[in-house]
Amino acid sequence: MNPIVRRSKAGVASAFVLLAGLNGLTAHPRPVSSAEPSKPDSCMAPEYRQLDFWIGDWDVFDVDNPSTTVARVRVDRILDGCVLREDYQGSDGLKGQSFSINDASRKVWHQSWVTNRGRLLVVEGNLQADKIVLGGTYKSASGEEVLVRGIWKPVSGNVSEMAVTSTDEGKTWEPWFDLVFRPRTESSDRDDRKIVAGLDTQYQAAVKINDAATMDRILADDFTLVTGSGKTYGKADLIEEARSGRVQYEHQEDTDQTVRIWAHTAVVTAKLWEKGTDGGKPFDKTVWFSDTYVRTPTGWRYVFGQSSLPLPDTPRAVGRRFTQPGHTKQFWMELSRSRRVLCRWPAA
Repeated sequence: MNPIVRRSKAGVASAFVLLAGLNGLTAHPRPVSSAEPSKPDSCMAPEYRQLDFWIGDWDVFDVDNPSTTVARVRVDRILDGCVLREDYQGSDGLKGQSFSINDASRKVWHQSWVTNRGRLLVVEGNLQADKIVLGGTYKSASGEEVLVRGIWKPVSGNVSEMAVTSTDEGKTWEPWFDLVFRPRTESSDRDDRKIVAGLDTQYQAAVKINDAATMDRILADDFTLVTGSGKTYGKADLIEEARSGRVQYEHQEDTDQTVRIWAHTAVVTAKLWEKGTDGGKPFDKTVWFSDTYVRTPTGWRYVFGQSSLPLPDTPRAVGRRFTQPGHTKQFWMELSRSRRVLCRWPAA
């Protein structure tokens, strides 16, 4: 069940084992001849296709917060089309897979769900009108037995998945989660790239004017920066520096920015020109950097940064060539190596 998603909400999950092909098994089974290839049972009958509306590549949202993606889910058919496999990648770090099959021998749908948090949930049921309804039980953290019922239903090209739970043997039911699956399109990635690019530009602007409040909002609490010399800094270090006002920027501008998206992870690379003073001492340099953002339930957060050593043909404005009279490129390279200046973050 898709995460009986925010199964993260209850910390539950499930696992799945399919047992098949046991008919005729004896103490001395007859080997299958290469001239007699075994043929898989047909899974093309209508009852095997009742959940096909769930197949696809989906962005998943809470119904009560339709603007924030909580997961990316891919559902496809495996094992000669007999099993529906769900791959769930949650924005909160929950990962899981479910396996669903129409068990013809019992005329029921069976689904097992397993997660990276060591949880298992098994549910079974049938098609009811235009929806699949599956139910089962799990043990809560306190050891209490909880009934769960999940419902999948196609809705105007999307898919609705909701679940309810009961702790009084089904006398009363409480909402667990209510999700909508929307088809993932190229525009989804474009929108994510636009959001992350804008957020990184906003962060750069905040650094330039020592806006600690904006930096605090964008940086993840466990943020880590690694400079070109291998030194590391955390969120508290950057916030403290901004509040001190020790570094004053005349320039803090990006060029050649590229944003790449992989599900709930984004990497920004760009060339940064910085010019200003650190404690009254001037600096002027260009570095390459990579910034990593991760999608969380509250939006994208900046979790990791890495900068290069100053580029050898700095100090200069981005794109400026070596045109000052009497100074060769070699002169500027040696000067760059000799200067110990601050990066856009604490000194390397």
